[in-house]
Amino acid sequence: MLRAGDGARLREWTRSSTASAGHVQRARMVLLAAEGLPNAEIGRRVGVTRQTVIAWRARYEAGGIDALADLPRSGRPPVIDEAAIVASTLNPPPPELAVTHWSARLLANHMSRAGMPVSFAEVARIWRAWDLRPHRVETFKFSTDPQLEAKIRDVVGLYLDPPANAVVVCVDEKSQIQALDRTAPLLPMRFDQAERRTHDYRRHGTTTLFAALEVATGKITGDACYKRHRNSEFLAFLKQVARAHPRVKLHVVADNYATHNHPNVKAWLVKNPRISMHFTPTSASWMNMVRIFFGIITRQAIRRGTFTSVPDLVGAIRAFIDGYNQRCQPFRWTKTADQILARADRRPPRHGTTAESAA
Repeated sequence: MLRAGDGARLREWTRSSTASAGHVQRARMVLLAAEGLPNAEIGRRVGVTRQTVIAWRARYEAGGIDALADLPRSGRPPVIDEAAIVASTLNPPPPELAVTHWSARLLANHMSRAGMPVSFAEVARIWRAWDLRPHRVETFKFSTDPQLEAKIRDVVGLYLDPPANAVVVCVDEKSQIQALDRTAPLLPMRFDQAERRTHDYRRHGTTTLFAALEVATGKITGDACYKRHRNSEFLAFLKQVARAHPRVKLHVVADNYATHNHPNVKAWLVKNPRISMHFTPTSASWMNMVRIFFGIITRQAIRRGTFTSVPDLVGAIRAFIDGYNQRCQPFRWTKTADQILARADRRPPRHGTTAESAA
């Protein structure tokens, strides 16, 4: 017979995702016993022997639900130097291991050889407790542009508050797009089976896509594919964008690629004062919103495509752009210049100020 209130607690244990497997197993034994099942049947359902069921039933009858807890183990408890494991994790592996970072098993073996026996599971538990993840790596890049703040405010100002009676476009090139042809036909997707393709392929050349994204509408207003991406190709594309937006003030956002600042480009801009160039800071090409479109066309048209020649690739790119312009929507810029600068400024706060006030 169950004691008052034990039934609800035992059922909570069986549904808990944090309770130990042993507690869940014992709770099931007691609940099945309360239903009148014989010990042999309980053992078959739970996965233990009949003697184990008898032992835990006796413990519950003698001590109640608290008696279902784990018994203290005999002998001296293991002593684990958690600080030593954390310190070893924060330091690189020794040169004789010839590895770049620790794994739980590797560190456990290293600590055991050093006279501190520890299991890899215990190392993993300590890593979780201290939020240490040696297997992960992230990248970072600081912009050293001396005009960082001015350029950020200039570009973000065009996104958040574009000038009246003017068009803002983001221009860039996606170079080295490969025309890849698989050595065997693709196998289409089926139920419970993803689309399949061979791992090997044949190369048929490359092309460079120049694109201009109109910020107000999200449309690709000019597209051209060239074999190379020199200043002559960029200037030809810039003239194409200018023809697409005649007799209107045109603001062009571009990155600091050398061809964008070539003397030939500058000379042409002097002759066409209605066109203004706005450059993103160095190491901040992510501010150019046409990069978002490059990611879309890569995922939806290029990466999984099969092309037998460069003209075939160029035709697929232009067909995708034609279809994209029918369903496109403008991308909405949300971060202000102050918010970006607060994250980009890595200088320590001045004396007498806090980090928040300096930001």
